[in-house]
Amino acid sequence: MRLMLYNMRYGTGSGFKFHLPFPFGGFFRKTSKNLDSLIQFFREQKADVLGLVEIDAGSYRSGHRNQANYIAWKLGQHPFCRSKYVQRSWWGRLPLMRKQANACVCGKPVLNQRTHFLRKGVKRLVMELELDEVVIFVVHLALSRKCREAQLADLARLAKTARKPFLIAGDFNAFAGKVELKDFMEDLRLSSANLSDLPTFPSRAPRWQLDFILHSPEIRVTHFEVARHVRLSDHLPLICDFEVLPAAVSAGA
Repeated sequence: MRLMLYNMRYGTGSGFKFHLPFPFGGFFRKTSKNLDSLIQFFREQKADVLGLVEIDAGSYRSGHRNQANYIAWKLGQHPFCRSKYVQRSWWGRLPLMRKQANACVCGKPVLNQRTHFLRKGVKRLVMELELDEVVIFVVHLALSRKCREAQLADLARLAKTARKPFLIAGDFNAFAGKVELKDFMEDLRLSSANLSDLPTFPSRAPRWQLDFILHSPEIRVTHFEVARHVRLSDHLPLICDFEVLPAAVSAGA
């Protein structure tokens, strides 16, 4: 099975032009051209599951079109998209912000899909996708390290409820890299698909490993890469091929 994780930056692009005519001005531009390039890349990679962070769920920026639904339609797959912010929060009430979302797009049969909100932070959405053999969690954690520590504790408790082998994929915003996730990974007996600790941000000159695909012991990674040639966002995409070990499949039968 192939899982791709990508922080899309709402399809707004990257590079020097993103900061014209003023810093971060690209956040307010229309995204249709860049979205077509993203879809072409997704089609070429043939992922069974896309974990997409920073999706536009239908603001003026995307022509009031939900990018996750559009991507799924173009790929012939199933979309699962939720706003990143709690509805009753200030962020969830602002016109542009409430359309900022995360999503999963899946080409495999989906048994269940759930959303959870961690107790702390502005960015605290966790998406849970249950497939036949695995559970996949997609996350986008806070910028504050202290807040992330509390979020990781909540996330560990949530992951322990999974009754199948599982993966946790997302933008962890962990500027200290895997060192920051040491206790979290040990508690859940997780391994990183990125054995070489390749950096994922910023895409133009990668320096930090902010994006991770972590997996439980019952999963074996058969291929992993950070797509260094793709500059459609400020993050790089992660591509992970994996299989569930036979003993785990038998135990779950």
